[in-house]
Amino acid sequence: MKHITGALIAFCLVASSIAQAAAPRAPQERDWNRIRLVIHAQLEAFRRDDARAAYSFAAPEIRSVFRTPGEFMRMVRTGYKAVYRPHSVRFLHHFMVAGQPVQPLEIVTDEDQLIVAYYVMRRQRDGSWKVAGCSLKGAAATSV
Repeated sequence: MKHITGALIAFCLVASSIAQAAAPRAPQERDWNRIRLVIHAQLEAFRRDDARAAYSFAAPEIRSVFRTPGEFMRMVRTGYKAVYRPHSVRFLHHFMVAGQPVQPLEIVTDEDQLIVAYYVMRRQRDGSWKVAGCSLKGAAATSV
């Protein structure tokens, strides 16, 4: 019984170390800098109405839903106007939720509304970062 218990403990330790090695590492500060660059570049592509460039920053999950750059831009124009045409943008402090990096942005719209956009990011196999989702939350205040 002692040998079985020892083997079971050893198996659990090995399995745990394999799971930890396979788990994606948390973003380092250089990753957060790259994440901000990706978001900034996508916002610039929206500003220029460059659907192809904006679409290139979307994660495969997003691209599977919106199959063409044109479809993607139509969705952004109609459902994410604050992101599509922000008056001003300020990056807020990043955080993790359920193992996913989230980069919030404070956006002031042309109508002086304050919106927080929560960008969920996903590291790709090549190490690059793509936008895996964006959620908008209106604030109870307006800009002055």
